[in-house]
Amino acid sequence: MSLQHPELAAGRWASLSLVEQMAHIGCEVERALNWRARQNEEYCRLAYMRVLELIDLSLEQASNYAQLKELARLREAAVDFFAGSNQFQSSEDSWQKYFLPFACAARSGRDKIF
Repeated sequence: MSLQHPELAAGRWASLSLVEQMAHIGCEVERALNWRARQNEEYCRLAYMRVLELIDLSLEQASNYAQLKELARLREAAVDFFAGSNQFQSSEDSWQKYFLPFACAARSGRDKIF
């Protein structure tokens, strides 16, 4: 699979705080949700693949157990929701509520959540 974010993978991702990374992941999740609502499965799949790519980049540099655990669970839930049977019973609303605080914190410059 080719990288969708080659510039980020080349090192720029590591310069972002975890809060900023989560806000970016949330943007891609939002794109996937929007394409799913429009019933465009191909664009939804592409956005979902970008979500996984960004989560994986974050997993590579998780600096403590709490971050690693949160990111691994996030990845598991994303796979379950977008490609699995949704056994965790996630909803569009639950995804939006999860990522909103990261977006607000990143925008206001508060980078310490974990």
